Amino acid sequence: MFKYIVIFSLFAAVSIGCSLNKNKPVKTSSNSEERKMQGSMIDSTKLEKATLAGGCFWCTETIFQDLKGVEKVESGYAGGTVKYPTYQEVCTGTTGHAEVIQISFDPSVISYEQILTVFFHVHDPTTLNRQGADVGTQYRSAIFYHTGEQKKTAEKVIEDITKSALWDDPIVSEVTAFDTFYKAEDYHQNYYKNNPEKSYCSYVIAPKVKKFYKEFGHLLRESVEK
Repeated sequence: MFKYIVIFSLFAAVSIGCSLNKNKPVKTSSNSEERKMQGSMIDSTKLEKATLAGGCFWCTETIFQDLKGVEKVESGYAGGTVKYPTYQEVCTGTTGHAEVIQISFDPSVISYEQILTVFFHVHDPTTLNRQGADVGTQYRSAIFYHTGEQKKTAEKVIEDITKSALWDDPIVSEVTAFDTFYKAEDYHQNYYKNNPEKSYCSYVIAPKVKKFYKEFGHLLRESVEK
């Protein structure tokens, strides 16, 4: 009986961790000097953007920050009808917005196809409006393409992933044209690296990061500690 109580308690803590912690602003810190130097070495005129939704943006932001060729990752909202939404509004599920990350990347270092391949490996694209314990349209899986070429690439990657049988169930990820990105509140930015001791970070994000490092070590920045 004790074992089941412990398991239930842990599940409950993880399930509510994302929503409870997000409602409470936390102190953020600036990026390291090393990261600033890496970013300054990338020619901003050559950067492209990728806008992706794969559940809680704390998780997806953390993964893509460590990819080589990625200059910046911002958490925010996209895909809805409400202008300048707040996190509290998005949480109601009535704005139409999804939690997204907007990635600025150098296509000469990492391709959009590689970014999408990582995307489909680090979240479950087969669960409609849900990622684990996070439920609602704001947690849907979606690709917001910026160009016709990105749309074609997204469709190709979905086809390839489907053929590979990576997932047992059909992929339900939305592929739709990008409209507007609204940057999330400051306390959401760089959340995992600023708050590694939080329960959601320890029990949900950390295992994902570990698995990501193992599967995509060849795409990581050289400075990342694997």
